[in-house]
Amino acid sequence: MDTNVIHLVPSAAGATNAALFTFAVYMLFVFFLAWLSSRVRSKKEFVSEYFLGSRGLGVWAFALTFAATNSSGGSFMGFPALIYTHGWVLALWIASYMVVPIVTTGLMAKRLNQVARRAGALTVPEILRERFGSPGVGLIATGLLTFFMFFYLLAQFKAGSNILATLLGEIEVFQTAVAWVAQWQHGVPLLGNAEPDYLLCLIVFSGTVIAYTAYGGFRAVVWTDVMQGFVMVIGVVLMFVLMMKQTGGLGAATRAVAEMTPPEHGEVDLRLAAVSDSDVILRKGAWLEVRDAGGSRVTVVRTKGLTRIPAGEVQAVGVPVLIVTTPDEIAKIEANPLLVDTVVTITSRQAYLSGAGKKGAYVSVPGPKVDSDVGFLSIGMALSFFVFWSFGGAGQPSNMVRQMAFKDAPTLRRSIMMVSVYYSLIYFPLVIIFCCARVVVPGMEIEPDRVMPETARVLATAAGTPWLAGLIVAAPFAAVMSSVDSFLLMVSSGLVRDVYQRNINPSVSENRMKWLTYGVTGCVGVAATLAVLNPPQYLQNLIVFSTGGLAGCFLVPMALTLFWSRMTRAGVIAGMLGGCGTHVLLYIAGYLAHGRFAVFAFLGLEAFIWDMVGAAIFSVGFSLTSRPLPAALVQRFFGREAGR
Repeated sequence: MDTNVIHLVPSAAGATNAALFTFAVYMLFVFFLAWLSSRVRSKKEFVSEYFLGSRGLGVWAFALTFAATNSSGGSFMGFPALIYTHGWVLALWIASYMVVPIVTTGLMAKRLNQVARRAGALTVPEILRERFGSPGVGLIATGLLTFFMFFYLLAQFKAGSNILATLLGEIEVFQTAVAWVAQWQHGVPLLGNAEPDYLLCLIVFSGTVIAYTAYGGFRAVVWTDVMQGFVMVIGVVLMFVLMMKQTGGLGAATRAVAEMTPPEHGEVDLRLAAVSDSDVILRKGAWLEVRDAGGSRVTVVRTKGLTRIPAGEVQAVGVPVLIVTTPDEIAKIEANPLLVDTVVTITSRQAYLSGAGKKGAYVSVPGPKVDSDVGFLSIGMALSFFVFWSFGGAGQPSNMVRQMAFKDAPTLRRSIMMVSVYYSLIYFPLVIIFCCARVVVPGMEIEPDRVMPETARVLATAAGTPWLAGLIVAAPFAAVMSSVDSFLLMVSSGLVRDVYQRNINPSVSENRMKWLTYGVTGCVGVAATLAVLNPPQYLQNLIVFSTGGLAGCFLVPMALTLFWSRMTRAGVIAGMLGGCGTHVLLYIAGYLAHGRFAVFAFLGLEAFIWDMVGAAIFSVGFSLTSRPLPAALVQRFFGREAGR
């Protein structure tokens, strides 16, 4: 049966092709760096080179790989989605990120590097294993790292797939491929409920990043991180300039945003003007008019998903939509021209619990929120997140690995300042760009995690330079890839090095290690791909969960491991499990209280605060009540006996 596909906007194939060409050039350079890294690695010992780059990172390499790894899909996809949805309050939410480099690297980087060299360790679990002389400690650390890192990978895979789907959306060959995937996935277990364009892009993205990470190793990750670091900051600066030009400046954009009221979520019934002899399909994001009895426009709504009206029928019932409430937006948004005679009747609507009908909600604290009457950011949560971002970064094993790889102390000191400046060039403009994005890209609450690439496409096309969209979109894609490659490498190194080589087969050959690493990297990537087929609405929720979980498990126990000679095996195990248990219990309580994936903010504070408290109590308590480590082991790392 023929299908009449109704598009939201006329096809912009020429503009999209230009953007795709720019993006393709970027991707070719990524694979070139992976190939070059593989050539360098072939001349060195595999394990140390593959997992840690032979501990030779200089200032630029260390600074940009550190910055790029932390500026993940959460920074360029999840963070913009929250800014767009909740407004200027996100500046307060992210404020401490400017001091993340100082806290993260200044807190324990130098000592961590020294201990790693003394232990001959290549991974975080290996440091703990050698420091306490216990394989069990290393295995527990590997298990916790793998568990939380997997959730982080899910967020990055979703982000990368959304970027590709937005970039390729108007290309005819892509739409043909999507139609083929839609037919192929029907009835296939796990795949049946995934949106076909997202599924196709997920397969392409995962295949790409798994291949170059497995092939290139740590040095490829670092080299691409350096390139991606430049791409990210260039993309943000270009986007900022285009946004200021097209909105008439920050003042004009802020005044427009101050007049906006939060939209509503609801359902509508659709009735076509005439019966169609073929299926009528509305793509996700179609704009429809709601008119009164006299034919005047009352509001506009945007469809949240694919809507099908079968051949021979004229009506679709209960179509989920976003309902615009701001008069200026209602007047300016153009409805789909092919549906001007469609009768749209609103049958249900749900207002935001905080900010509904309130002008200025997007430019004031606490910011609007659909499911909370206290708004997005209370004072307690604002203070919690100030601590969370600055100190949580210090507890990330991905950052610790980089701190194990810098060359010397001067490299560390210079890198701290460089990364601080870099973050200022990234996060301040992002807050401004995506507050202003409400003016130029309305209705993105239907899928907020796509607001970044969609805004890039709109800005570049409106500026008459569509090829720039490819470069701008490469910025969030670079952020995603720089995180995925690092985390894939960490998980594979933990499983192959810390589990297999250190506990199962210590005499394993280098060639077998190489192929096991390739295989494990591929398997972890495939598992992440399958797990994110039906992702949550906001990927930032996954980022916060995994970031907080990793920091809760490792920050306090690792700090005590490095600086307190009285720390014992029982103490570090209890600390890691105590931080993990506190974190998971608060999320279980949040799920029971809210009926969805959310944290329970005990006393109005973010879970990370309680994770640290739990980890500290368990670490110190069990260390003081358990037998001290052998004097020789303490002497190796502290030069004195425990307790002295």
